[in-house]
Amino acid sequence: MFILSVKALKLLAVALCVPVLALAQPTSAPIKVAMIESLSGPFGNTGEAVFRNLIWAMERVNARGGVRLGAAGGNRPLALERYDSKGQTEEALSALKSAIDDGAQFIMQGNSSATAAALIDAINKHNEREPGKRVLFLNYAAVDPILTNEKCSFWHFRFDAHADMRMTALMDVLKEDKALKSVYIIGQDYSFGHAVAREAKRQLALLRPDVQVVGEELHPMGRVKDFLPYAAKIKASGAQAVITGNFGNDLTLLVKAAKEVGFEGKFYTFYGNALGAPAAMGDAGIGKVVAVADWLPNVQNAQSEAFYQSFRQRFPNPADDYVHMRMQLMVESLVQAIEKAGTMNSIAVAAQLERARVTFSSQSGAMRASDHQFQQPLVVGLMDKQGSPGVKFDVEGSGYGFRVIKTIAAASAEQPTTCKMQRPVQ
Repeated sequence: MFILSVKALKLLAVALCVPVLALAQPTSAPIKVAMIESLSGPFGNTGEAVFRNLIWAMERVNARGGVRLGAAGGNRPLALERYDSKGQTEEALSALKSAIDDGAQFIMQGNSSATAAALIDAINKHNEREPGKRVLFLNYAAVDPILTNEKCSFWHFRFDAHADMRMTALMDVLKEDKALKSVYIIGQDYSFGHAVAREAKRQLALLRPDVQVVGEELHPMGRVKDFLPYAAKIKASGAQAVITGNFGNDLTLLVKAAKEVGFEGKFYTFYGNALGAPAAMGDAGIGKVVAVADWLPNVQNAQSEAFYQSFRQRFPNPADDYVHMRMQLMVESLVQAIEKAGTMNSIAVAAQLERARVTFSSQSGAMRASDHQFQQPLVVGLMDKQGSPGVKFDVEGSGYGFRVIKTIAAASAEQPTTCKMQRPVQ
């Protein structure tokens, strides 16, 4: 469990330029939040990266006094507990049971849509079976569209743009590349990878019917150690660009292999802006790696820059340079919902969370009540050398960063939903 001491709160106050005397110390029992994520195995680095974002967001809440529940409830700190799913859905379900037994009221997970789907089902059943121990599920990265469509749940809230939303943002850039005539689609062989491939083909047919899909492949998730055979296929296909939703080592190893075989095309990615991918590509990625995100460090305004620099002060190791605005907005939304509900009752908090509207460091977002899909602006970045116009900050000390080339307003990123939300009775 991670709760700041008074000394740590004072040090954090200095780092965040908050007057120490203005801090109201939490006075009541902590609100337990469980992070269920891969903390070991091939995607262990992604879980640790998420942890840094979440603990930093909660430190900020605790530094200002915690969650304010009024005279009756007092000020309560947030306490983050880590549960290692080891990249396995069965382990995640076991971790969910442990987290609930340990008193967690809020579950956070995101780095696998298959795991998220299983957690939604398990939480639905648990909350129906044990109404006195209901929990809410806050999802920061599982982006299979089905999770807020057919599988939507009153207990589940997604704070990342789903795959169709992200693909729409990428296509806003791709459709303007008139020289592009052929693409190769590659992804991880699970629900998210299938969703990305399906939507890429649908939007290409609609927006760029002149672009040919010259190859399509799904590979085992987290088990491929050598992507050279895949990269050789991509190069041999004559593709001018790759579209991929790969993340973590599956993306880093793919771009390394592409560089080794001499592939000179573009990469249109969901996650090419972090976790080793820019360093793996090097100069070969300049002007060729495109990434979509809810926010990028080189968004050019003073509040955004201050936000990023404060994260780097908290985590100065270049390898830890992985920060996501949506995770900050998620924690702020949760705090807002609890405080407005004035109670820890799960239904009351969920009712406030589904209408949350938050602004933090110039970024704003709002939860859509009909399907619990967060609506927020998206940005698309293009890889370039640090110091180039629009690239003040690099990624992970690599010397390469992402210049924002397209900003998509929340209203433009929004997609329809097929959700038929079932709301419980108190």
